[in-house]
Amino acid sequence: MSIAEQWLSRYGDHHQHAVNRALHCVSIPLIIVAVVGLLWSAPVPSEFSESSPALNWGVLFLMASVVYYFILSFALAVGMLPFVALIASAVVWLDGLPPPLWMISATALTVAGAGQIIGHAFERRSVSLFTDLNLVIIGPLWLLAAVYQRLRIPY
Repeated sequence: MSIAEQWLSRYGDHHQHAVNRALHCVSIPLIIVAVVGLLWSAPVPSEFSESSPALNWGVLFLMASVVYYFILSFALAVGMLPFVALIASAVVWLDGLPPPLWMISATALTVAGAGQIIGHAFERRSVSLFTDLNLVIIGPLWLLAAVYQRLRIPY
């Protein structure tokens, strides 16, 4: 069993109930947008902004995530590229709205976190995120792996 399969299996073991799975399908992307938005909002060193106005902690987080995905599974990483682009596009769009991005992101994180807690109440388990932060990055892969399995795409 590959490392990716081990992580996905571990994540899946904590997400068996149909309501929990459904809530995760909504909550996971929202959490990623919120985390990236919060990181995007954080002040950056002057070297970052001098190099590129698009270089910030959110972009670095997305880039590091993609590298990690490629380490785990080439096939899943390629599938994650459109998701990562969509997340970045969503954050850029949110950043153009009148409320500050950090406020939108904090609100989204609160709502999505509540969805996770409600889902895990159906599961009768605590939220996995509280025990292992790696699962923040594995969550989106878990959703994509489910799509790959339905389409019979190996990973």
